Amino acid sequence: MPDLAPPSRPVTQAMRHVLAGFPTGIALVAAEVDGRIVGLSANSFTSVSLDPPLVSVSFAHASTSWPVLRRAPRWGVSILGEEQAQVLDELRRPADQRFANLGMTVASGAAFVTGALARLTVELDAEVAAGDHTLTLLRVLELDRDTRQHPLVFFGSGVHRLAR
Repeated sequence: MPDLAPPSRPVTQAMRHVLAGFPTGIALVAAEVDGRIVGLSANSFTSVSLDPPLVSVSFAHASTSWPVLRRAPRWGVSILGEEQAQVLDELRRPADQRFANLGMTVASGAAFVTGALARLTVELDAEVAAGDHTLTLLRVLELDRDTRQHPLVFFGSGVHRLAR
């Protein structure tokens, strides 16, 4: 297979535009590392396998949080519910201030947003280099879901609630 040239800027912009038409949930991946919580939001979270239980998340190589998070043996994945849009505002802050105003709980090193729609405790199973990201396969150790909540959805480069 021949080497492919990197996409031109117009192709990159077109890909962003097209993929903005694919709705996703919003997850926060976080852990306690060296006594502080580190993490970031991810709309690349997806289910991979039921047996064994695996999920995946992609991390940008340019991320400053990913190298720190990678050191943690366990991570928490919080799936955000429709009443948690303000969490995203906090996650836009610099990495060292990101969790100052968020209600978080930590269990076995995995960190979770208080009141999340769903919570998964995971550990890194495998990494795959994928362009400008690292695709991680994560083994699910524990999980739970609040069935009274509805998801927060990322679509069209913005955050939305499901119409009921």
